[in-house]
Amino acid sequence: MSDVLRLSEVSLRRTDNQVLSNVSWAVGASDRWVILGPNGAGKTTLISMCAARLHPTSGTVTVLDQRIGETDTQELRIRVGLASAALAELIPAGETVRDLVLTGAYGVTGRWREEYEHLDERRADDLLAAFGMQDFAQRTFGTLSEGERKRVQIARALMADPELLLLDEPAAGLDLAGREELLAALTELASDRRSPAMVLVTHHVEEIPVGFTHVLLMREGTVVAAGPLETTLTEENLASTYGIAVRLRHDDGRWSARQIRADL
Repeated sequence: MSDVLRLSEVSLRRTDNQVLSNVSWAVGASDRWVILGPNGAGKTTLISMCAARLHPTSGTVTVLDQRIGETDTQELRIRVGLASAALAELIPAGETVRDLVLTGAYGVTGRWREEYEHLDERRADDLLAAFGMQDFAQRTFGTLSEGERKRVQIARALMADPELLLLDEPAAGLDLAGREELLAALTELASDRRSPAMVLVTHHVEEIPVGFTHVLLMREGTVVAAGPLETTLTEENLASTYGIAVRLRHDDGRWSARQIRADL
């Protein structure tokens, strides 16, 4: 099965700052990847490239068999579902939840003059129901809680039936209940064979949904390790990624980690 995403020796430099260095990575059509790393590791920059919103300084990025820099990025973006804090900032606060999900069909933020068919409207309603947001359809985006916003954004990202779904820190800012509700929805999504390839960015192993298959560990713009979750997410690799000694646990499909302190 061909890869939906492939990066080969990708680097990005901004003035004097080397953001990414020689990153090579591939995502298969049925993969569910999590990207872990500390602040400044380059995770969000990497996701932006995968979403065809940023070009590398060197190397190649191929998304759905289209090489970034040599294709119509607007058409490609419709085939890639994205939910991120940067994208959320572009959403008008007065946009209704239902209209917001509908705009995902065209890859735009903010409804304008586009026309939608009945099938589009039904899909939007079905996605809202899948994420428990059907009763919020006529609410405006600006009135939602952080957890509600995250679920609506993911529903929007799935609107165009994408072949690749990118989630940049979907659990950031959520309380415990909100996080667990979101992870339950992502676990269900990951277990569905009809779901697209998925890539999720987070700082915390506790936010890895059950059903995810692979992990990419990053530090200072480079890849520390990448591969199957069960063999690659290790205490040694986490220590190299975060620069601290770590105790890692895996119970009932969920992960947790804490620092090992020498004085204890």
